[in-house]
Amino acid sequence: MPRLPGISHAQAVRVFGKIGFRVAREGKHTVMSNGKVRLTIPRHNPINAFTMGALAKDAGLTPEQFRELL
Repeated sequence: MPRLPGISHAQAVRVFGKIGFRVAREGKHTVMSNGKVRLTIPRHNPINAFTMGALAKDAGLTPEQFRELL
């Protein structure tokens, strides 16, 4: 999966919120859910590119779709 460099925690939460995910809880990680899929987003700035790519894939997005939502 192509990399998604330079994505901050806040940007990731905003993008996943746009596609229907809601924050379930926050701590050292933010857990978001859409009722079927649960995403665990680390609170790092920036989030590791490989981690971000895997989160986008788990949410059902391609890297291109994710970039469009930024």
